Order: sequence, then structure tokens, then C-alpha cells
Amino acid sequence: MVSSDQERLVAEDSLVDRQWKRLRRQYPTPALVAYFDQGLKIALELCCRLPLSLLPPHFAMAIDCFDDPTADFILRSSLPVTDYHVHRLLLSLASPFFDQMLSLPQPSPKELAKIPVVEVSEVPEILQLLLQFIYPMPNPIIDDDLDTLILVLHAAIKYDILPAIDDLRKQLVSERYLKQSPTRIYAVASRYELEEEAKLASKYTLGINILDMPLSEELRYISAFSYHRLLALHHTRGKAAQALLRLRDDVKCMECNGTYGAFSEGPKWWLDFQKRATEELGARPTTEVIFTIEFLSRSFQQVECRKCPLSVLESWWFLEELKRKIDELPTTI
Repeated sequence: MVSSDQERLVAEDSLVDRQWKRLRRQYPTPALVAYFDQGLKIALELCCRLPLSLLPPHFAMAIDCFDDPTADFILRSSLPVTDYHVHRLLLSLASPFFDQMLSLPQPSPKELAKIPVVEVSEVPEILQLLLQFIYPMPNPIIDDDLDTLILVLHAAIKYDILPAIDDLRKQLVSERYLKQSPTRIYAVASRYELEEEAKLASKYTLGINILDMPLSEELRYISAFSYHRLLALHHTRGKAAQALLRLRDDVKCMECNGTYGAFSEGPKWWLDFQKRATEELGARPTTEVIFTIEFLSRSFQQVECRKCPLSVLESWWFLEELKRKIDELPTTI
């Protein structure tokens, strides 16, 4: 006759077997899962060759959803109200905030018959993404919705969920977000005192005129000091770049300034380029625009000199040197 304990073990093995096969199909790369079982820390490397017998009996929890019957805590989202059945242990390990909260005096045994519920202000989408950083599953990648990423990062910092914060900081400064919204990224990084991310974002703002950009909600939450640092970077770099716009004596145009009695201040194309480049660098202190063919061609198209186009080509070495000097100027706050 099979005892109740044996039946329970068979049921647990079956559940683990199903979840493990499912995990192997979905996530073939190794991952590290660490948690406490009966007060002992167990660290397991999950890989396809790991014998099933070595898996902990509670590994089945929270693979795809948060309604595990072994959960001992409920996080209730805001509208639409959704309950997430979670485990105190994992919350405590991932978050000093929850660790401190759950270490407070607990209810009486009678009250413990009902799973405690804590209401949070996050909507279901944000709360679920946040919990995925805590549970043994691949971290969510939020690469196409900056608004959602910012909300999840805010929640992670609010609850001090360290694994989520570390991962989201990297996602925040992805190439796509930095190119699309550098000012927003800078504001978010400054708000949460993420200095390295703020520096990186400040570099990407050099390609835009920040005073012409529409106001973003994130700017409400940064200090005047942080915003002044960004303005100072643009102003200082712009002035330094403008100061480098000086023509060398050996840059000539054989028609408009290469002969005796010709125009002595430099080729006509250069004077036009210098004027427009000075304006451009004042707004966007970067070389991304002023050394493009489109920008340079306007200078010899607008002046009355047949040989200025040839002068531009012959002066390419000088333009490359000038670009290098501007690029070497400080690029971050």
C-alpha cells in the first residue's frame, strides 16, 4: 500500500518533471537559481544535462505565472486589480525593502490561515514584469517601450529590488533608446542618481538642440543642478568647437584667394562654411552635421567661385583634422 508521503513525492516529481521539460524547451541556456530551503542555501546551475534527481522539489514555482498554490504572500496590483501569489523567501532575497517588511512581527496562528495581502500602486503589467526579475526565469527585455521601462525601473528602485535595478539600468541605455530619447534617458538617470547612465545619455544629447526639444514628464523630477550640468556641457563644448574653426594659411582656392590681389580672408566656401558651422555648433555641439557632404556642398554652391568645389576636395585633409580636434573635446557631463 502506498503511503500519503509517497503519493506526495510522486506528485511533486511529476510536477517538477513537467516544468523541467518545459524549461529546457524554452530556455536552453544555463541559469543560476539560488534560494533557501528549510534554512539552507541551495545553488543549482540549470542546464540541459543536469540530472532531474538533483532539482529541488519546489523548482516548479513561478515559471510562467504567479498563482502557485505554495505561495505564502499576495501582491495586489492597482486597476485592473490582479492578485500575484508570490513567495516571501524570494521577495526577501531579492529586495531589502521586502526583507525588512516581512521581518516585522507576524500575525497570530489563526490569522495566518489566510494568506496576507499587500496592495501596491503598480498596474498589473508593471508588477508582473517586476516579479519576473525575482523569480528563476529569464529577465524580461523591454526594448520597444521606453514608458514601460521607466515605470518598471521606478518600481524596482521603489522596492529596492536589486536584480531588477541592475538589469534595467543596462536596458535604459540601449543604443535604440539613447538615439530616440537621450534627454529623457538623461532625466531618468539623473533623477535616480545613476551617474554612469547620465554621463552616457549626456553624450547623445549633443546631437540635438535641447532647448528646442519638447518638455518631457521626466524633467519634472530632476534638480536644477542636473539640468544646469547638461546645459553647461552643451555651452562649453559649443564654444570650444567654435574656437577651433580657424583656417590654415595653406588652405587656398586658386580662383578666389590663391593669387595676388585675390580675396585674402580665405576661400569663399570656407567663409560660408565657417559662418554656418558656428551657428550649428552653437545649437548642436557635435560633428555629425557640419562635415557631411550635404552641409559642405551648400558652401560652394552658394558662392560665386568656379574652383571652390575643387578647393574643398583638396582641403579634405584639413577638414578631417578639424573634425578630429572637435571630436576630442569632452563629450559628457
